[in-house]
Amino acid sequence: MKKLLAVLIALTMLLSTGAALADGVLKVGMECGYAPFNWHQLEENEFTAPISDGSGYADGYDVQIAKRIAEALDMDLVIVKTEWDGLPMALTSGAIDLIIAGMSPTLERKMTIDFTDYYYQSELVVVVKKDGKYADAKSLEDLSGATIVAQMNTFHDTVVDQIPGVNHAMPMESFPAMIVALNSGAVDGYIAERPGAEADTMANPDLTYIMFDEGKGFEASEDDTAIAIGLVYGSPYKDAINELLAGISEDERVQLMLDATSRQPLAAE
Repeated sequence: MKKLLAVLIALTMLLSTGAALADGVLKVGMECGYAPFNWHQLEENEFTAPISDGSGYADGYDVQIAKRIAEALDMDLVIVKTEWDGLPMALTSGAIDLIIAGMSPTLERKMTIDFTDYYYQSELVVVVKKDGKYADAKSLEDLSGATIVAQMNTFHDTVVDQIPGVNHAMPMESFPAMIVALNSGAVDGYIAERPGAEADTMANPDLTYIMFDEGKGFEASEDDTAIAIGLVYGSPYKDAINELLAGISEDERVQLMLDATSRQPLAAE
């Protein structure tokens, strides 16, 4: 109750000072292609939010967080489908108000944009073929000699070289592209966060993901494995959003992710 009261007070102050956006629309940027965090679908339902270009609707864990923020701010939510590399520029140019896209608040990103507190904490895994030679790997050493790829301009690509003897493939623009590369045999695996890997393997039954033994996986800072909301420095929304995030328990976050994973389409539309 105290947390809820704090959120309401913060939001009231925010609105009363005229900080709310003039058009009453909260524009949130995401790829709409990184299930279960976010994806694109054609049908509208109680979980979706409209995509600004009229191409359909977005759903996923990120969308559920965005919907809570928009509701608390008494604003209409619109998802702006944006390529990963274009998200920071879209934010700083004013094309979007927030980035809610499974983005980690790395030191490099903090040089240009600000972040809220975390809204999810994940871990790094490697997606491989279920019948491939690396399916039973339990450590980075077990992946020695493998050709591993990661998404372009993510910290995932920076940890590939922690694998001894790895063939570090040229990073790719999207997870669908990496799935195609893996299925075709162009690579032996790609790096993902566990929820994303669970989503990918559900949609692609020939794939599995490696859960490393304790102390045998990638080394990464908390900022690298955590996920936060991107916003411009000096944003009047930061404190109110942090109050809202603090009111979402860890159990609730896990359940939101499980629910999103169960809803994700088996194939991208």
